[in-house]
Amino acid sequence: MASNNPLGGLGGGAAAGRQGAKALQLEFPQSLAVYDDYAAAQKAVDFLSDKEFPVQNCMIVGTDLKQVERITGRLTTGKVALAGAGTGFWFGLFVGFIFSLFDSGGLGTIIATALFGILFGIIWALLGYAATRGQRDFSSVRIVVATRYEVLVEHKLLAKAQELLAQLPGGRPNPFA
Repeated sequence: MASNNPLGGLGGGAAAGRQGAKALQLEFPQSLAVYDDYAAAQKAVDFLSDKEFPVQNCMIVGTDLKQVERITGRLTTGKVALAGAGTGFWFGLFVGFIFSLFDSGGLGTIIATALFGILFGIIWALLGYAATRGQRDFSSVRIVVATRYEVLVEHKLLAKAQELLAQLPGGRPNPFA
C-alpha cells in the first residue's frame, strides 16, 4: 500500500516518515511575517516565546532557495597531489590500525598501510583531476541558502501572534516593501 505522504514511503520506515512529516505540519498555516534573513525570523519567534505564545504552533520556512559557491583558490597539480596524499594518509592509517588489531605486525603494518594510502591517494586524486581536463581548475565551497524566511502560524492563533509581534520594535516587516 503506497503512502500519499511524500516524506513517508513503503516498508518499515513508512511510519517513521509519516510521523516526521506530521511533526512538520501545522493546521491551516497562515503567514505571520516574511524576513530577509533567518536571524530576524528567529528573533520574532523568540519574542513570541518570551511572551508565552505557544510557539510549537509556529514554523520558519526558508523560501526562494539559491546556491552560493565561494571560490577558495586555484587548483594546481601540486595542490591536488598534496590533498590526495593527505586523504590517502588518513585512510591508510585507519586501515592499518584495523589490520594491526588482527595481525602481529603492529606498528609496521600501520606505517606500511599509511604509506600505501599516500601513494594511492596521490594517484587517485591526480586521475580525478586529469579527468576534468582543465575545465575546473579551482576549489570551492557550495551552500544552498534561502533568500526569504517566512514565519507561519496556525490559523487559530494568527490574530494573537500578530498582536504580540506588533509590540516588537521592527518585528513586523512592511509586507508591501
